[in-house]
Amino acid sequence: MERDPLEGMADAPLFVVPRVLDRLRAFSPAFDGLPQPQRARLSAEIDSLRSRLLDGIEGHPTKFWVMKQFQRSLEVVKDEDGATRSHFAAALEDLMEILGIEDRSGVIGRYL
Repeated sequence: MERDPLEGMADAPLFVVPRVLDRLRAFSPAFDGLPQPQRARLSAEIDSLRSRLLDGIEGHPTKFWVMKQFQRSLEVVKDEDGATRSHFAAALEDLMEILGIEDRSGVIGRYL
């Protein structure tokens, strides 16, 4: 059985303030340069991730909880082509910046 990429990741509390929630609500990457089918799939997955984050982050303001939500989305896109995965990784990095999270353990890289 494969080891969970989040195993051993250092957890940390997040400071979820109204400004963070506003930035999450407004987040909508364009995925420029990708064909329409890939843009549509990535946009739908980002919308799903953003909804999960907005629905639960105030009750679970921790890095580990957020990364578990990311992991669900990473599982969905892990078999996409390289350019598509690269665009998705960039969007996740933008979300991490909004949330004040660093991926020192390389979770995103393990999937994409």
